[in-house]
Amino acid sequence: MDSNTFWKLIADARATVPDPSDCCAVVAATKSLLAPLPPGEIVSAQQVLWDVMAFSYSNPLWAAAYVINGGCSDDGFDYFRGWLLTQGEAVYTTAVASPDSLADLPAVVAAAESGDEFECQEALTIAWDAHLTATGMRLPQDAFTIRYPDLDPDWSFDFDDESEMARRLPRLASLYSY
Repeated sequence: MDSNTFWKLIADARATVPDPSDCCAVVAATKSLLAPLPPGEIVSAQQVLWDVMAFSYSNPLWAAAYVINGGCSDDGFDYFRGWLLTQGEAVYTTAVASPDSLADLPAVVAAAESGDEFECQEALTIAWDAHLTATGMRLPQDAFTIRYPDLDPDWSFDFDDESEMARRLPRLASLYSY
């Protein structure tokens, strides 16, 4: 499986659920679409998933997650990026390139008032669960590797620094009253 096939799988899953902003529904639909594929495709989907996760591993996006979720631990950032990938390739790609663009998403705007958080730990188990369903076995130990890039030292500041967040992520900071 390549990244284009992976993103098509996410798009197809989003098209089958009543509310495509519901990450859990998208994850369940993705697993259902992935499980009938040959086991080798499912195994390779695990690597693509983690390549997508690694590509989105950046301080600017982490800062956006921090603003949106009212804080963001290491695990919380993984779960935020899991949520982000369930929103589809266009949203994901735009957010990775410009995290402040998340202020354009209706769900993010609504969450600024409601306090809802965006995390989807279940997204990290798409291939794992599909493989288990398809074969009754766990993914092989060597099914994937994670290659996180180094974080940008220019973004190595205290994310509680409201003025710095307002300077770097002005739309999100304004939306979330920073």
